[in-house]
Amino acid sequence: MSEFDDLYAANAKFAETFGNSGLTGRAARGLAVVTCMDSRIDPLGLLGLKPGDAKILRNAGARVTDDVLRTLVLAVVLLGVERVLVMPHTDCGMAKVSDADVHVLAAERGVDTRSLEFHTVPDQEEALKHDLTRIRTFPFLPQGMPVAGAIYDVHTGRLAPTAY
Repeated sequence: MSEFDDLYAANAKFAETFGNSGLTGRAARGLAVVTCMDSRIDPLGLLGLKPGDAKILRNAGARVTDDVLRTLVLAVVLLGVERVLVMPHTDCGMAKVSDADVHVLAAERGVDTRSLEFHTVPDQEEALKHDLTRIRTFPFLPQGMPVAGAIYDVHTGRLAPTAY
């Protein structure tokens, strides 16, 4: 018995009716979505998308890190992405702690994380503005590519587009 047997069994059942073998890997709707890893978020469902429509990039806090920028370049150059939505959410755990808090919690478990930057979110609006600017000014992405930000409310299911 493995701690993952439930997942392997679920996959076997999923594969019985799998119907996406014809997808190409390109973003059919030309969209990339940067969102949080929070398990309450269903990016395809909340945006009315289906598998194959968009590239979904997830990390803690929906932050535009160097790796997200690298991935967006690949998505644009290789996978048909023409627009980007950055979508953080309400009630985000990354907005409830600081990097220093995470370092202390890790140290309590015997792990020294001081070499890591966690990109916690002390001010969600400011973080989103910063992240949108990072994409818009990144020299390896197309100038003028449509980039938008919207905050997803995990309690109502509604998306609130931002003006910046």
